[in-house]
Amino acid sequence: MSEYVLESPSAIDLEWVVRRHSAIYAEEYGWDNRFGSLVAEVVAQYAGSKDPECERGWIARRAGENVGCVFLVRQSKEVAQLRLLLVEPSARGLGIGRQLIQECMNFGRRCRYRKIMLWTNDVLVAARHLYEEAGFHLVHEERHCRFGPKITGQTWEAALQSAIKGKDLPCVGSVGGRVQ
Repeated sequence: MSEYVLESPSAIDLEWVVRRHSAIYAEEYGWDNRFGSLVAEVVAQYAGSKDPECERGWIARRAGENVGCVFLVRQSKEVAQLRLLLVEPSARGLGIGRQLIQECMNFGRRCRYRKIMLWTNDVLVAARHLYEEAGFHLVHEERHCRFGPKITGQTWEAALQSAIKGKDLPCVGSVGGRVQ
């Protein structure tokens, strides 16, 4: 079964985001609890001060189970940040990551952001490939060991061109749509 749905995250989903990021990145990359702490901070900030007009999160569900997530948060009036993209190992290769990134891009355009930026690490090869495919380009790199192993942090950006012409419209995103 490859069908999945994208929905807004509940409080329980936000706990899942922290738990699964911590577990998956520890298992796959050897990252320590400092990474889980960073994810918890990002989720707490989103939950505590989210502006639904210009910030949104998505949870991908397949057969009733959470299998992915992503968040788009405001950095400034013109810049949004894509955060916490994750796809469960059992659901990789189904296009979920690509669809989550596309939801961020579409929402960012509707909100009239000029660009979306993100911070990732060089070891996340599959995610970086999806970012490139979506039009992101690398703008900065720095070596660090914030999560244990020495890795290279990367800042990526993608320009957004508003598809909506004319009057300023409120930002309305799609949530709960069925995706194949």
